[in-house]
Amino acid sequence: MAARSEEKRKKLVLKTMLYGTITAILYAAVFSHADMITPYFAQGGYYAALPIATVFIFSFAHGAFAHNLWSTLGIEAVTKPATARSRTTVPRPAERPRPRLRVNA
Repeated sequence: MAARSEEKRKKLVLKTMLYGTITAILYAAVFSHADMITPYFAQGGYYAALPIATVFIFSFAHGAFAHNLWSTLGIEAVTKPATARSRTTVPRPAERPRPRLRVNA
């Protein structure tokens, strides 16, 4: 059982290093080639999708790195078992009558 846990931990560390390296390469590439990338992002038309695609790529790589880093450090999200919630009815205030318009004739 301990060997399995150690193997899982090694895989987690390798994944963390891989995604960390990918994230660092992405940031380095964008910052070192910003003068070349900026005109493409500013062109408009179909080129408007480039910044959005770039953000998705960065978000995926950085998110995967952060998730694996926290897991490697032993920090996991709290998971609660799925239970049926009892619906408690919240008392609603009594409805007031709608005001009527009076015309003095």
